Amino acid sequence: MEKENSGSFKYTGKSFSKLSVNDDSSAFSDCNSDRSGEFQTASSQNRRFLLACAAENPDDLIRQLVSDLESCSIDEQKQAAMEIRLLSKNKPEDRLKIAKAGAIKPLISLISSSDSQLQEYGVTAILNLSLCDENKELIASSGAIKPLVRALRTGTSTAKENAACALLRLSQMEENKVAIGRSGAIPLLVNLLETGAFRGKKDAATALYSLCSTKENKIRAVQAGIMKPLVELMADFGSNMVDKSAFVLSLLITVPEAKTAVVEEAGIPVLLEIIEVGSQRQKEIAVSILLQICEDNLVFRAMVAREGAIPALVALTQSGTNRARQKAETLIDLLRQPRSSNAAAARTSDV
Repeated sequence: MEKENSGSFKYTGKSFSKLSVNDDSSAFSDCNSDRSGEFQTASSQNRRFLLACAAENPDDLIRQLVSDLESCSIDEQKQAAMEIRLLSKNKPEDRLKIAKAGAIKPLISLISSSDSQLQEYGVTAILNLSLCDENKELIASSGAIKPLVRALRTGTSTAKENAACALLRLSQMEENKVAIGRSGAIPLLVNLLETGAFRGKKDAATALYSLCSTKENKIRAVQAGIMKPLVELMADFGSNMVDKSAFVLSLLITVPEAKTAVVEEAGIPVLLEIIEVGSQRQKEIAVSILLQICEDNLVFRAMVAREGAIPALVALTQSGTNRARQKAETLIDLLRQPRSSNAAAARTSDV
């Protein structure tokens, strides 16, 4: 697996790639346990009874629930999956106990169910179990990736969101990134980014950010049409997705296909608007992206200059962060270079 290393970027405590922007830790938050609320069948009385049983004899309760996951009754399977989801929602020690009791394989089987509610319960329970780092390898090796991708394609909105989160958790193991990409997850995550509700968009962006630290997944994302939703979200300052979308774009822009695609989706004016009116962090990442777009392509430089970039870049050299100032100064120098100095680049450009 080829992993790109272009700058120092940290997410969930890990360096995914070398990017030329500062802290992204507040742009992305790791998936916590499911945020879909209690299942309708989980009344307060049921939940109190479940917790009381767990407190008195948790091992026996867990063994019984795991057994019920393989019941011939769909209702019993649903109840067991719901109760496992409740037990695994907050306590790491319970997540380990449930996995050791053999719950993972039957839960994965539920994700493939034609019953949408049962599928949702299975996805959500797997998500909660995946929050324990010790469980991630077992979940992946037990064959969870393809069923989670299927849920991302066919599930309820909650199942899709929780499947995206579960895939994010599994992708935090480097060896899973390419497997997830090759399973067909990336076009589905791009679709969720474009059409999902806010939580779905956020979860999709976070998963894509993790997955696109590898070159082949970057290319898959571009081929899946990711630039359109990324540019649209960056242009919408009310979306609360500007930072997340820009960080994803900053990973993708290291491949030539991404540079062409963002230009074709009218991304240059959007990036310049961010430089003019965005936050300091947004300005820094936008100028970094523009610099990478322009560094080897005369035609793209001319397009950026025609959009009136230089005044905004000059202002950034005076008021931006130290890193943003350096990037802006370098980009201004590029834009002011004579066109003849890169005639060869213009002749070979495909734009």
